[in-house]
Amino acid sequence: MKLKFGLPHYHQVFLLRFFSYLFILIGILTVILIVEPVSIEEIKFNLGEISGRKAVLPKVITSQGVETPTITPEPVQSGFGDIFSSEVKTITPKSTDFGIVIEKIDANAKIVADVDPNNEKEYMKALSGGIAQARGTSFPGEPGNMYLFSHSVNAPWDVVRYNAVFYLLGKLNIGDRVIIFYKGKRFDYIVFDKSVVSARDTNFLIQNYDTPVLTMQTCDPPGTTINRLIVRARLEGDKPFAN
Repeated sequence: MKLKFGLPHYHQVFLLRFFSYLFILIGILTVILIVEPVSIEEIKFNLGEISGRKAVLPKVITSQGVETPTITPEPVQSGFGDIFSSEVKTITPKSTDFGIVIEKIDANAKIVADVDPNNEKEYMKALSGGIAQARGTSFPGEPGNMYLFSHSVNAPWDVVRYNAVFYLLGKLNIGDRVIIFYKGKRFDYIVFDKSVVSARDTNFLIQNYDTPVLTMQTCDPPGTTINRLIVRARLEGDKPFAN
C-alpha cells in the first residue's frame, strides 16, 4: 500500500491564501513606508506656505563673514505643531566651514568636500552626514561648476543613514536663493534653471562655466532613483550667461 504524502487540499488552499495576503500586505506596507516620509515633508511645506511660516538666517550672517557668537536661535517645536505657527523660525547653519542653507525649504546641512561620485561606498558615507561635493568641481565663489549631490533616499529606512536634505529641492523656482557657507564666509546663489534628466545623464556634472555656478542634484521623484532632478544657480550679482 502506497502512502500519500503532502497536505490535504484545504491546507494547501489555506497556505496559498495566507502567503498571497502576506505578500500583498508587505507590498502595501512597503509603498506606505516609501511614500510616508515624502508625504510628511510635502504636507509640512504646504502648511508652512499656507500659514506664512518662514525659516530664515539671522541678519548677523552676511557675505562679509559669520558672527557665530551672536546667533541665538529660537527654540522650535519639532513635528507638525510648529508649522501651524506664522512665526519666523531662525536657522543656525550646521556648518559655516562648508555648509548649505536653503531658507525656502528649510534645508540646512554640512557639505562634505571632495567626494568621488563614482564610488558608492565613499559617497554613501558622505551622505550619512550631509551633502556631498563632487570631486574635481569648484568651490564657492570660484569660476566653474560646484556640484553638490544628495540622494532623496531610495528607501525609507535609509532616511536616517542617508540624509534627505534635498527632499524638497523640486520646490525651488527661478529666482530662489541658495546660501553656501565656506570658511566662515557666505555666498548667495540665485536659481536660474531646473531640469529633470535621466539617471544616466552626467552632462551637468562635467559641464564647466566661466563664472561661479552651483549645481545641485537629487533623485526624482523623491524616494526613488528613476530620474535626477538638477537645480542650477549662479552667484548673486553675476551676469547671465548662455546655458
